[in-house]
Amino acid sequence: MRSFGLFISTVLLSVSAQAFDFGAITKPWPKVKETVQGIQDRRAANPDATDFSACPQHFPRNQPMRLVTPNSKPLCFDSFAVLYSGTTKTPVVAIEKLNRERLQAAKGLPRTNKFYEEARLPASMRAGLRDYQGSGYDRGHMAPAADMPNDNAMAQSFSLANMVPQDPTNNQKIWSKLESDVRKFVERTPGDTFVYTGPLFRHGGRKTIGKGQVWVPDMLFKVVYNVDSNKAFVYLLENTANAHIGKPLSYAEFVRQTKMDVLGSFPAQR
Repeated sequence: MRSFGLFISTVLLSVSAQAFDFGAITKPWPKVKETVQGIQDRRAANPDATDFSACPQHFPRNQPMRLVTPNSKPLCFDSFAVLYSGTTKTPVVAIEKLNRERLQAAKGLPRTNKFYEEARLPASMRAGLRDYQGSGYDRGHMAPAADMPNDNAMAQSFSLANMVPQDPTNNQKIWSKLESDVRKFVERTPGDTFVYTGPLFRHGGRKTIGKGQVWVPDMLFKVVYNVDSNKAFVYLLENTANAHIGKPLSYAEFVRQTKMDVLGSFPAQR
């Protein structure tokens, strides 16, 4: 397998192609004590602001991932969270908390297939429905629709803020199998499992779709972290029709190759 030093995260690329330190995405914000009134005042001053403090339940030990990234916006949904890049117009990472109970509730829930543009994002940041039309790419979920435990969560999973341009064969076959394999792991594993899913882009030669110039990923990653065992492993998959699921990487190797320490302060066995 080639070195993933060739890959760079969505959040570390600027329009000017300035080089960023890959590790910068996982620098946590300073811990601060903020009163409820302080939070209300801050949100009143900037009603469009969204941060992960509104949905700590999607993160290990209810401690939201706090990342400082250029041109990005954290988005909270009922059953998942997304750190979204206005540069690539895709998620940087989508985060889910999965367990047996949630997946049991998700079984048999009908898909809505009603994709929509994310109104919480300014027009300059968001992907549009027309960007994908005739592009030859699927709107590929990062937080899977099949993981959603109720109708509202299902509907929210079709936000374009949760999508990347994905090879259709990849999305409908091998990626779908990988998502199913992760669900099987969750169903046979005690406790909560947190899944972090997102795109990776190679240096240079970026491909985009639509007038909005939505970036097409070269690869996709899925970090699987079980809290009870404190173990994590990672799948990397090419965004191609002939991709195959290889042996999972250790979390340490994923961090070494990509500099993406999405677990941050959680010392998963490496």
